[in-house]
Amino acid sequence: MELLESFLMALLDLSNAMAPYILFGLLFAGTLHELVPESIVTKHLGKEDVSSVVKSTLFGIPLPVCSCGVIPLATSMKKSGASKGSTLSFLISTPITGVDSIMATYGIFGWIFTLYRVVTSMIMAIVAGVLTNIFDKEIVGTEESKVESCNGGSCCGSSCSGTSQKKGFSFYLALRYAFVTLLDDIAKPLLWGLLLGALITVAIPDNIAQTLQDNLWLSYLLVIAIAVPMYVCATASLPIAAGLILSGVSAGAAFVFLSAGPATNTVTIGVVKKMLGTKSLIIYLGSIIVGSILFGLGLDYIFDISQIDPSSLVHMEEEGGFIALTSSFILWGLVFYSIIKSYKRELHS
Repeated sequence: MELLESFLMALLDLSNAMAPYILFGLLFAGTLHELVPESIVTKHLGKEDVSSVVKSTLFGIPLPVCSCGVIPLATSMKKSGASKGSTLSFLISTPITGVDSIMATYGIFGWIFTLYRVVTSMIMAIVAGVLTNIFDKEIVGTEESKVESCNGGSCCGSSCSGTSQKKGFSFYLALRYAFVTLLDDIAKPLLWGLLLGALITVAIPDNIAQTLQDNLWLSYLLVIAIAVPMYVCATASLPIAAGLILSGVSAGAAFVFLSAGPATNTVTIGVVKKMLGTKSLIIYLGSIIVGSILFGLGLDYIFDISQIDPSSLVHMEEEGGFIALTSSFILWGLVFYSIIKSYKRELHS
């Protein structure tokens, strides 16, 4: 009974943390879909080359969107014709940084951490995007339906021809695209991700910091094991990383959490597999895990040779709210509505 209570509380906390960002991401994606012609996405991000990957990475860095808020944006990009590599690089670079996160990182850790975080997230995103374009040519999911409908001549003209014509902004169509079309794509993996994320949160021991102090490599691996499946946005990850550093964990291990934590979680993993396929998922996780560990070691080296004590840079703050609870209520309602609607369609087909 106590475990169930803990699980439900963790689920509520997780939902409260994620819901505002997911709803914002959906709304932002719907607005972008109405304002930006699909031909622009296809032209700049549709090619399987390095330039399209770099463009999507640079486009993603300043956006104040977390690892779940980025899902609807990436889904929208993919539907609009972005290549797999561009979509994946956007999925990695966007949640690690963002204007709000960059400013908060500077406020808590100073300019070394901030600059290092931005540059390394760019490198990881570009490497993942390039590797995806080279090694994953497989067509999956929405790509198949798009190709089939275009070949059959039944798609709505502009979106397949690459000459999308916007007749003016429609708030209704933006909402419909955001909370019907895109949400239908992510509802199931989002539900399972929330449940798994809450379960993992309950299973993590409270006194992990002491274990992390004893062995550098073990600390890296433990942080990766926690960070990859857990949902934590770039800004919210900062006080956790600061706490690790203040408890004696190396700057590199804290950086691993700052990098891998925001970049992925159980929800994003499920969506990437569905949207881009297994090969892209392996590249996505591999780039984040290997990149985070290598750059974590690099940061430890920088602090060692400069003889700076990372704990001397740390300053901290907190947050909470009514908006989070309201967002959770709205999101759960939309998710269950979408799933029920999907099951009804399956029963009638």
